[in-house]
Amino acid sequence: MIIDCHGHQTIVPQPHLDFREAQMACLNDASLPRPRQPEISDDEIREGIESNQLKLIRERGADMTIFSPRASRMEPHIGDADTAKEWSIACNNLIHRVTTLYPETFIGVCMLPQTPHTGLDNSIAELERCVNELGFVGCNLNPDPSGGHWTAPPLTDRYWYPIYEKMVELEVPAMIHVSGSCNPTFHATGSYYIAADTNAFMQFIEGDLFKDFPELKFIIPHGGGAVPYHWGRYRGLADMLNRPALDGHVMKNVYFDTCVYHQPGIDLLFEVIDIENILFGSEMVGAVRGIDPQTGQYFDDTKRYVDALTISASDKQRVFEGNARRVYPRLDRALKARGL
Repeated sequence: MIIDCHGHQTIVPQPHLDFREAQMACLNDASLPRPRQPEISDDEIREGIESNQLKLIRERGADMTIFSPRASRMEPHIGDADTAKEWSIACNNLIHRVTTLYPETFIGVCMLPQTPHTGLDNSIAELERCVNELGFVGCNLNPDPSGGHWTAPPLTDRYWYPIYEKMVELEVPAMIHVSGSCNPTFHATGSYYIAADTNAFMQFIEGDLFKDFPELKFIIPHGGGAVPYHWGRYRGLADMLNRPALDGHVMKNVYFDTCVYHQPGIDLLFEVIDIENILFGSEMVGAVRGIDPQTGQYFDDTKRYVDALTISASDKQRVFEGNARRVYPRLDRALKARGL
């Protein structure tokens, strides 16, 4: 079985977009009523999914995608706490509709209403709702809800502990994932995403989070940001800062995906990072959608890169399936319940 740990619903029905536009209008004109949650037909959902993600999953040979709302439109920095909460509910409910229509192919991961400069109560409540009521198996955790201004404390700060406690209680991991950038110095997918991935890893090095939460699990996407390429730098910094070695200090709790869009990058990832810490992911349809003129293949067809590696069949099975089932225990239980 091939499980893609990193999928986003990047193509959504028009009523969902209209709901967001109505929210934006309310922010500009307080006299307008807050919009109601959108009404979307099954056919509208099918139209977007079957001609995009589902079509590509079948063409590229995957079986299941761990599916979450479009990352660049999570936008926790827009509006007040009520706006963020209502938008998260709308996005997560839409993911649930997809997983209900295509239960063999998609399983849900939620976004959280992480309004800047507020507590995490709304995020905890939405995580509980999505896991306990909608059957989701994880969440996206945004380390910078400000949208590129980095006003949140480090991920090792006790500010985050209430959500970590709930993640451990519910047995769900988090993918570290920022949203769109409102800071013009950061291109969203070209620099902001990669910077956030790298920042998260360095924060984990500097702190002692996993002493307090030994069962906590994070996926750092996009191949771990800059980390595998600069692995010696981070090993050296850990030593200079009198931190423990990375294998025991961080890498028992942190995993990288394969959202790296060329063969040399995938080769490096697998040369540097232990197989146990790599989960197959493509992010399609996502950040890079075109065809690589050097290969004639889609950049985000990452299965091709993993297939081309000179690793054993058992190691490929771990990357394609086993590691995801271990990192997402609720996914594993759901698959076992289906006899898989």
